[in-house]
Amino acid sequence: MPAVSILMPVRNEERHLPAALASLFRQSFPDWELVAVDDGSTDGTAGILRTAARSDSRVRILTRPSEGLVPALNAGLARCRAPMVARMDGDDICHPHRLVNQVRLLNKKPEITVVACAVRHFPRPALQGGMKAYEKWQNALLDHESISRDLFVESPFAHPSVVFRRKAVAGIGGYRDRGWAEDYDLWLRLAAAGARFARSPRTLLFWRDRPERLTRTAGSCTLEAFRACKAHHLKRSFLREEKNVTLWGAGIEGKAWRKTLLAEGVTVTRWAEIDPRKIGQTIHGAPVVPLEDLRPDEGKTLITIGAKGARAQVRSWANKAGLTEGLDFICVT
Repeated sequence: MPAVSILMPVRNEERHLPAALASLFRQSFPDWELVAVDDGSTDGTAGILRTAARSDSRVRILTRPSEGLVPALNAGLARCRAPMVARMDGDDICHPHRLVNQVRLLNKKPEITVVACAVRHFPRPALQGGMKAYEKWQNALLDHESISRDLFVESPFAHPSVVFRRKAVAGIGGYRDRGWAEDYDLWLRLAAAGARFARSPRTLLFWRDRPERLTRTAGSCTLEAFRACKAHHLKRSFLREEKNVTLWGAGIEGKAWRKTLLAEGVTVTRWAEIDPRKIGQTIHGAPVVPLEDLRPDEGKTLITIGAKGARAQVRSWANKAGLTEGLDFICVT
């Protein structure tokens, strides 16, 4: 029985797969198995995997017709034998000490369910500002409290950067295909089940950025899909007993959130704004009020302003106003 199973679904990755595999073979922690799920590849991927399996008995190949990422993940997860599962993609690169670092952390802290690591995008020259900001934000969330606080802002983990306890993920039904990102959906369901999260501050995964990356191309990774995912889980947690909500931010993002919330049966009955030109207006049947009208225990508020530095300013103001994050308000952008 290996200590950790590496779950790696691949499809047509002949260009980058050899480098990804080489980074696994260089791991300083040797007690692993690789469950490589070939999701109907039509290029040289299958041959590369067969060659790797012949040279290293830790490589196990599951060949399947192309049914998509979620079925491939679940099929691979069912084949993982170890109590810990490390995710890996066929185009990324692991630091040689990735596994030893994350496995050690999980062994040291049995209360932790998922441990991620800091990531670095590559190649850097063409990397856009949005990805750099996402990388910086994600890498700064190191403990359960900070990760949980920002859980509805964005997916806090790069999927191929995590190691999780297999029983915990299997216990909530594995991965789901609901039309939004399967990994973000998993983190939110684990959180609802009481899971605890952590991140190693070391950069242990090098996350390849390229035009055809799913984050850029998949319909499940659009802004609309992420809003739908967040709203679905908010309705089952923060907004569980709520039919009405206040949105802080009456801009484009706030109005998009209004439509998404309506689909979950939640109506925006008030907007909160700092812009004096908007205060006093009525938008979609709801009045725009100044921030001073937000008081503790007077209904839930979602923060939908995403300007740089906005969350820190919101939290500072809310703290002075006596509003409690997670009880009175939550940041969703």
